[in-house]
Amino acid sequence: MAFKVIQNTKINTQVFTFSSPETVKYPVAPLVSAKFYTPEGGVLTLKIRATLYMNSDDVVPPIVEEPTESGNTLTMNYDYDFSEVTPETCDVYYIEVDYTSDTVGNITNVMSYMINLDPETSRGTSTEVGG
Repeated sequence: MAFKVIQNTKINTQVFTFSSPETVKYPVAPLVSAKFYTPEGGVLTLKIRATLYMNSDDVVPPIVEEPTESGNTLTMNYDYDFSEVTPETCDVYYIEVDYTSDTVGNITNVMSYMINLDPETSRGTSTEVGG
């Protein structure tokens, strides 16, 4: 198994504000896409792209944990410390990960979680893998 974080970047230049913050359940579940590809001269690889909305008061980027594979599901955790209160403004992070293993071709689903370390809570989303 191998994974490489290709990018972990704040992509907004000004803070992002939800137009109806009362309708937002925080933390916002990651927006994720996942697709197989084979780089030239390489092996089958699963590319995972995630967009994360984080409180703009939190200046430390999320930590991408090593993915875990179980059956046909790959689990991705994005860790950071956040308040349980819905923030006034957010920063938007784009994360891109390449993942490969001997059984990567069996993966049909990626579970992605925003993990708060203190207190430990999470919010997740399920994504089907595209071919």
